[in-house]
Amino acid sequence: MKNILVAGGAGYIGSHTVIELINAGYNPIIVDNLSNSKEESIKRVEGIVNKSLTFYKADVLDKDAMRKIFTTHSIDAVINFAGFKAVGESCQKPIEYYHNNIGGLIALVEVMREFNCKNLVFSSSATVYGDPESVPIKEDAKLSTTNPYGSTKLFIEYILKDICKADSSWNVAILRYFNPVGAHESGLIGEDPNGIPNNLCPYITKVAVGKLECLNIFGNDYDTKDGTGVRDFIHVVDLSKGHVLAVNKILENSGLVIVNLGTGTGYSVLEMVNTFSKVLGKEIPYKFAPRRPGDIGTCYADTTKAQEVLGFKATKTLEDMCRDALNFQLKNPNGYN
Repeated sequence: MKNILVAGGAGYIGSHTVIELINAGYNPIIVDNLSNSKEESIKRVEGIVNKSLTFYKADVLDKDAMRKIFTTHSIDAVINFAGFKAVGESCQKPIEYYHNNIGGLIALVEVMREFNCKNLVFSSSATVYGDPESVPIKEDAKLSTTNPYGSTKLFIEYILKDICKADSSWNVAILRYFNPVGAHESGLIGEDPNGIPNNLCPYITKVAVGKLECLNIFGNDYDTKDGTGVRDFIHVVDLSKGHVLAVNKILENSGLVIVNLGTGTGYSVLEMVNTFSKVLGKEIPYKFAPRRPGDIGTCYADTTKAQEVLGFKATKTLEDMCRDALNFQLKNPNGYN
């Protein structure tokens, strides 16, 4: 059984991916500093998969801690979810974002190289496309960013491309996610950010259960069908299965692989809110607010390459995403606390 180090494995996407790795016959080893996640998520995953998991509370920036893990376990591949991820916050705290996201990646690959582990799946983002010139977005589209969070992802992509160019024994899958939403169908794990959510879906669900009074929709003057931003929302379980396919790929000595992970369909923020209302059976209150810095109008994926290279195709619908997200929130009104 191959050991897969999952950095940031207690977080939203990481915890769901741990389940899919186990389902696929891998042994995940979880590392997380719990800065925006909770150890409870790992305990819940253990309940879902009915086995105990190996977890280290550590930061990928701490190379000595990482060396101990690599010394204890023979690591076959690494998935790196560790990173700050809020667009708005990154505009307020660019130094922290550059230090944590880029510094963490560099520290991690340095330790990987020391232990001759050269298989890496990196969680990138559709933000590397900036404000796209056309949609759906192909992987060879022009790259640019509109916020520091996106810039950290793009700079890391450059670093990983240079590493692969300099040393052909590295196998790296760069996965450009679109907008992950939803939760595990059990309702045991889901998205539970600290503080007021930065992302749309957990904000809607907190309004739905009365934890927050009203949803703010940032911008209703975009050049879209209803004036609100259009995004490619993908169910977190579909996204997690994409990571397992990426691990399969890099373990075949694939070299560098760059793919979008999305559904290929753009939904507006209002469509998302209306679908939540339909699933919930009552209207979700919302009001319009000014656009946020760094936000763009329309962004959705061309998923052809993911299907051809990884055999990946998202299967869950927008209703599935909303139903599962609400299920988690209703079963966990206070999150993991």
